[in-house]
Amino acid sequence: MFYIILKNLIVKEQSTCYYYFMKKHFINFLVMTFGALVAAFALECFLIPNKIIDGGILGIAIMTNYKTNFALGWCIFLLNLPFIFLALQKMGKLFVLSTFYAVTILSLGVSFIPIWLSHKHVSDPFLACIFGGLILGAGVGLVLRSNSSLDGTEILSIRLSKKWGFSVGEIIMFFNLFIFTAAGFVYNNWRSSMYSIISYFIAYRVIDIVIEGLNESKAVRIITEKHTDIGNAIMEHFDVSVTYLKARGGYSGAEKKIIFCVINRLEIAKLKQLIKNVDESAFITIENVHEVDGGRVKRHNYI
Repeated sequence: MFYIILKNLIVKEQSTCYYYFMKKHFINFLVMTFGALVAAFALECFLIPNKIIDGGILGIAIMTNYKTNFALGWCIFLLNLPFIFLALQKMGKLFVLSTFYAVTILSLGVSFIPIWLSHKHVSDPFLACIFGGLILGAGVGLVLRSNSSLDGTEILSIRLSKKWGFSVGEIIMFFNLFIFTAAGFVYNNWRSSMYSIISYFIAYRVIDIVIEGLNESKAVRIITEKHTDIGNAIMEHFDVSVTYLKARGGYSGAEKKIIFCVINRLEIAKLKQLIKNVDESAFITIENVHEVDGGRVKRHNYI
């Protein structure tokens, strides 16, 4: 009897886990599809008609299409294909399949959107580079949040960073510097190159916002002799947990405790005022935090 009950519980637990697993990947699938289509919309309705390119493989594909008239969708797909296979060795099958799907949707999107939205593009290059960058960044950010990619440059940069010793960001910046310079020669118009750089940096910032969210958090460290009073006041007024870290003064050699907590950026001014009300000589450092999970406690529950 006990064995049957235990077996049923295990089967139920496995089915529940499978349900949440499938639900998560289905949501990622929808977000990835929408993000790739948004990126395709930005390219076809804002950037490409104004001879503005994106960085990485997308930029190379756009210039290839301009010089050869070879279909842009096929340019994007074929140029990304070698990098997708390169990712198979180090980044896992799920990432490769997701990236392959996202690139395919983007390739189809840039092929069919011009048919659906014929002559519906923005003709002002300045507005196109700004709003095209915003929309492109939103689309790419959604794809990245779904654990996939639209550009093989990142994949190549990860591999090269391990061999060359440069960071991934430095390698990507080197590639894009070359690509944006090449755009000036391809289009015989350096305005296109400059607009492309503006659009790229706007898209880059929007990607960060989409991935990290607008509610940027701050990590706060407080060195004070009144650590217990300040710690309790923080938990009382901000409904967050605090951690006490052991430390030793460099000059005095005295044992000290550092208060560590993470709060919303909008609460920083209020926190600083609270600390100064308790201890005017408290030393405070504040740092940006990209992602937070947990750490909040119920009010009046100091665990």
